[in-house]
Amino acid sequence: MPFTVMVADNFHHGDKDETYVLGSFDDLNLAIATAMRIVDEYLESAFTPGMTADALYDSYTFFGEDPYIVSAELQGNCFSAWEYAKSRSVAICSAARAAEDKG
Repeated sequence: MPFTVMVADNFHHGDKDETYVLGSFDDLNLAIATAMRIVDEYLESAFTPGMTADALYDSYTFFGEDPYIVSAELQGNCFSAWEYAKSRSVAICSAARAAEDKG
């Protein structure tokens, strides 16, 4: 299985004892989708009404899990959880604001 999803803990950044193997996948797209799910689960659980995208993102970078993908086939990083979390934070907060404006 060439693509392994590793998960580090942002709260213990750099502590190898706080990193675990989530799973290995034959397909890169499945590995990326799995990593995205980890980020999405944190963001959805941390979001509160009225929260800004910056506050949600900051919460993630301090307390969320940071999945990354390793493989002998990869050159560099094919997925950045922090970049994904930043864009998802904006999307989640924008959608919540739009729903509040409608209701």
